[in-house]
Amino acid sequence: MKTKVIVVGAAGRMGKRFIAIATETGEFDIVGAVEIPNHPDLGKDAGLNAGIGQLNVTIADTFHDAPADVVVDFSLPDAIAKTLDFCVKSGISLVSGQTGLNADQKEQVSKASQKIPILYTTNMSMGMNVLFALVGKAAAMLGEDYDIEIIEQHHRFKKDAPSGSALTLAEKICSATARDISTCINHGREGKDALRQKGEIGMHAIRAGDITGIHSVIFSCLGETLTLNHTAHSRDTFIRGSLRAAKWIVSKNTGLYSMSDLLGIK
Repeated sequence: MKTKVIVVGAAGRMGKRFIAIATETGEFDIVGAVEIPNHPDLGKDAGLNAGIGQLNVTIADTFHDAPADVVVDFSLPDAIAKTLDFCVKSGISLVSGQTGLNADQKEQVSKASQKIPILYTTNMSMGMNVLFALVGKAAAMLGEDYDIEIIEQHHRFKKDAPSGSALTLAEKICSATARDISTCINHGREGKDALRQKGEIGMHAIRAGDITGIHSVIFSCLGETLTLNHTAHSRDTFIRGSLRAAKWIVSKNTGLYSMSDLLGIK
């Protein structure tokens, strides 16, 4: 039986690619397509807009009561409240990959997960989620003598910086090493007196060309350097991860899940 999906952010780069790949697999039915008010693609067929042929699903700025198993949200943070409200009222599972959620929005996600199953992650890539699991362990094993720098690279159109994935890497390191993330991150480092401080985590965001996503974590001391790196070759990496997440979350009970739960990472 096919998984019925409503796509939020359906006319964006990720949303269109999701619709295309999900349809190509033959395992999903796109039953809804939602975009922001006044979007130029409102009223278009979601399949034609994604370049795969007509699906008879119109891109709209509101949710409709189409029978669905899961909502997959690739929209901007400001849209999360509307998505959560619909999912909770309809009893539909949610997969959210938004980056840049503030503390209040994250709390909204947490509260909604008490009523529906939600998988929330800052990165849908399988490999990237393995990296999330590795960096904290590496930091704890290497100890205080190793300086830590996080470098993330994305395309020129990405709005938020640093990336949500880079912040997740920092969170994992801080959790494993008892650092305070609110005080230990040094963004960009500049000035004539910019000597590295003990215990700080350097954070650097690069925006250039059409880079899909590269995250590097450098652990370095006087004598050696260890670099853990993940490179996304295309957006399809994130789409295939979100498809796997959509299949997985519909069988779960109410609660807040992550890709670590899907992958069985302890």
